[in-house]
Amino acid sequence: MAVPPSVAAAPASLYVGDLHPNVSDNHLVDAFSDFESLASVRVCKDSSTGKSLCYGYVNFVSPQDAIRAIELKNNSTLNGKAMRVMWSRRDPDARKNAIGNLFVKNLPESIDNAGLQDMFKKYGNILSSKVVMSEDGKSKGYGFVQFESEESSNVAIEKLNGSTVGDKQLYVGKFVKKSDRILPGPDARYTNLYMKNLDLDVSEATLQEKFSSFGKIVSLVIAKDNIGMSKGFGFVNYDNPDDAKKAMEAMNGSKLGSKILYVARAQKKAEREQILHHQFEEKRKEQILKYKGSNIYVKNIDDHVSDEELRDHFSACGIITSAKIMRDDKGISKGFGFVCFSTPEEANKAVNTFHGFMFHGKPLYVALAQRKEDRKAQLQLQYAQQVAGLSGPSTAIIPGGYPPYYYAATGVISHVPPRAGLMYQHLPMRPGWGANGFALPARSFQQSPVPAVSNNTRQHRQNRGRLNGNPIAQGNTHSVTYLPQAQQISQPVISSSTQQVCFFFFVYLPPLPYI
Repeated sequence: MAVPPSVAAAPASLYVGDLHPNVSDNHLVDAFSDFESLASVRVCKDSSTGKSLCYGYVNFVSPQDAIRAIELKNNSTLNGKAMRVMWSRRDPDARKNAIGNLFVKNLPESIDNAGLQDMFKKYGNILSSKVVMSEDGKSKGYGFVQFESEESSNVAIEKLNGSTVGDKQLYVGKFVKKSDRILPGPDARYTNLYMKNLDLDVSEATLQEKFSSFGKIVSLVIAKDNIGMSKGFGFVNYDNPDDAKKAMEAMNGSKLGSKILYVARAQKKAEREQILHHQFEEKRKEQILKYKGSNIYVKNIDDHVSDEELRDHFSACGIITSAKIMRDDKGISKGFGFVCFSTPEEANKAVNTFHGFMFHGKPLYVALAQRKEDRKAQLQLQYAQQVAGLSGPSTAIIPGGYPPYYYAATGVISHVPPRAGLMYQHLPMRPGWGANGFALPARSFQQSPVPAVSNNTRQHRQNRGRLNGNPIAQGNTHSVTYLPQAQQISQPVISSSTQQVCFFFFVYLPPLPYI
């Protein structure tokens, strides 16, 4: 046996499954101690309960010992139960794909894991094989075989599908996952029927007499409980699909005893669940389309408000089809609920009327209800727009009161080029000062014009002791003091024609020291 390519990354690691619940690490060590390169063993356990998960791993230093362990220990008995030994497949995609995986049914009860392996091993290298067992250890008549290659599985289907083992005809086909299985259509052929609404005193002999008139019956059974009492339903299996179809059409809806019979094609549990899920989704989509825009979301509801009070409060806006306050598993209100109106116009009226309305001393929040998927998509879109706005060119509106100009030392922050003026050109700015690049808000603070003053020496007023910003040392003779945050600055601009100095004052970030 060669090492499969799919497990080449960990050639000396084996998976050991179908272990007895009492098997421990020491049991695995004893079972594989004949191999000199045994490196480690581990029985996997539930993290919360500490109970065995009935599978584990055995690691070898030598790949040759791992190959011998599969040949000698696969399907051997440990603590009274046959264990499966195969290559460990760490890649989840390799485990879950259906490449080389076969489904086998109509197996005789005498076929176990070892028998299934012997039946298929002549067609190629087998990665795993398993016969599904019931809780009492009896075969359920079907199993799975996974080959290393698709070619080997195709050969096995060609050779074994339809062959006879014992007194049964085998079915061998490609394994199909539940999610990929196609539901049988109305023209599907079947032989097994399900019947319910049976009187508890109806016997199998009575049913046999009623249903045998449509064709040859292979089996008929009434489901019973532990004490032998009828559960009110059963199954009848015909030899011919046409006979089964005739029986269903004739007996469904007919009266037997005191009840009306229900007779339909028997369905497996997985198929029945898939059909019910499909019907539920269809009904859900229909309800969503029907009441789109008519359902409102109400939150900030007082804990003592009942469904009836909520309905009465909103009934002034129109016809209410449902009103419900959401509660936890103990029946305590979660503080929000939903009210559904007959038309979208009534729902919009309720939003406009009662949003912010005081109800039991609390202001209500009322809005049109959104599906979880729609709300998530809307929030993602808003977040994406915010991120795009931050990463793109600065077109944000600066809040009122923030400075339109800032100071930065040369080389620290690159200056944003000033915007072109609408009527007049911007005056030149002192080195180190620049516009912040934000657009002013529509209702920004309007600076009052400052008159030009003569070129006299500026006299600073004494600090009056108010400390609402970074303090300035007394006796400072400089006309401008640069601080970690921008301060109120006077900036001289000398006109070449008049040789007069004009002072322009700019407003900066509060808090500011008064100079």
